[in-house]
Amino acid sequence: MPLAPSAPEIQEKGLHHQLTAGQMTMVAVGGSIGTGLLLGSAAALEMAGPSVILSYIVAAFLAYTVAMALGELASMHPAAGSFGVYGELYLNQYLGFLCRAAYWAAIAFSIGAELVASAAYMTYWFPTVRGEVWVFVFSALLLIVNLRNVGSFGRFEFWFAMIKFATIAAFILAGAALLLTGRVAPQYTAQGGFLPKGPIAPLLAVFWAIYAFGGVEMVAVTTGESRSSKDIPRATRLTFLLLAGIYLGAITVLVGVMPWNHTGVSESPFVSVLRLAKVPAAAYFMNFVVLTAALSGANAKLYVASRLLFSMGRSGWAPARVGQLNAAGSPRLALLVSSYGIITALIIENWAPKQAFLYIMGAAFSGLILSWVISLAAHVSFRWRLTPQQVAAMPMRSPLGIWGSLFGFVLVSIAVIHTLFSSRVNQIGGFVFFSALTIAYFLLKPRSSS
Repeated sequence: MPLAPSAPEIQEKGLHHQLTAGQMTMVAVGGSIGTGLLLGSAAALEMAGPSVILSYIVAAFLAYTVAMALGELASMHPAAGSFGVYGELYLNQYLGFLCRAAYWAAIAFSIGAELVASAAYMTYWFPTVRGEVWVFVFSALLLIVNLRNVGSFGRFEFWFAMIKFATIAAFILAGAALLLTGRVAPQYTAQGGFLPKGPIAPLLAVFWAIYAFGGVEMVAVTTGESRSSKDIPRATRLTFLLLAGIYLGAITVLVGVMPWNHTGVSESPFVSVLRLAKVPAAAYFMNFVVLTAALSGANAKLYVASRLLFSMGRSGWAPARVGQLNAAGSPRLALLVSSYGIITALIIENWAPKQAFLYIMGAAFSGLILSWVISLAAHVSFRWRLTPQQVAAMPMRSPLGIWGSLFGFVLVSIAVIHTLFSSRVNQIGGFVFFSALTIAYFLLKPRSSS
């Protein structure tokens, strides 16, 4: 019976169940609203021009299918292993392991992206201080926060993420006012039309838009420490609504106010817009906000990575020591191991500072998108086994049902194929990455199954 308590839930005993629906939501929002929107939007704008709005609409629909699928699964099986656990329960051991391990490796690696971005933002105020100094200082802060009990972490991340959420919401309102009052000439068709790069460009830019929405799946990881199972449906719906509202509103205003061909990845487009509006004080403040956004993103990702590794330690897919908890209920060793992305950030910051963000972002995408594919496939398998009576009894039901997940699975799979074949670097990197994880699976499988 798929509705019965499962082994992964029992294996995760010891975690403190202290996160409220609001805190669960803001962990996911904090992990999502980071460099994907604040710097990644620049690359997306360069690729598609104003039609990048369409890219974000497509990505929002895909994120909705994933959020609803995970919401259903998490309401039945709250677990820190989340999508990896669901893949193992409703698909097979290999896909469950691959999803969890790939996401852990990618999300831990992308912590470095947020820290590299944070160092870039600090040069706005301190141009003579080396980026490595800021990476070290911020890394120490994040480790201290994550080593505390999950209730303290949840409160810290709630307010940390709220700063950027509230400010971006204010940015949307201010930008809309500028456009509606005529103080800024709309740029939607001013620089070569709405489709300056051709009709295919919005589809190509979907990669960046999906990465921006990456984080919606993090709410499933927080369910392993939710205060009540009743909070899970509310947190899932709220996470998607907040992210969709922020992303679609922000990109629409950004495209309307700022010429798409004046962007770059060395500075957030949000700061650039305020500079174009000749509001220097506001630009200083916005730089503080995007700095907070990057650090909040790194903080949430460090939490998620440590819980996934903890879950693998408890189920035999990683050394048992990473499944141990300290007195505060935090998986200390899993946390320290998951911070390897910080070391990577330091190396890449020295190797290629100007391109560091793009290198790390590309590497992290494969693990993120795999979690979406596995989540949608697991949800289809889950729903297929249920009777109409069991579906009616679920605490959360997706309005899209099984067909929404099937459609989302096809679209996300197309995005995966496009990403793999868009460049030789992606093909080789993806092949090496997943080959290494497959070898790890066969090495670990006997111990996991014993």
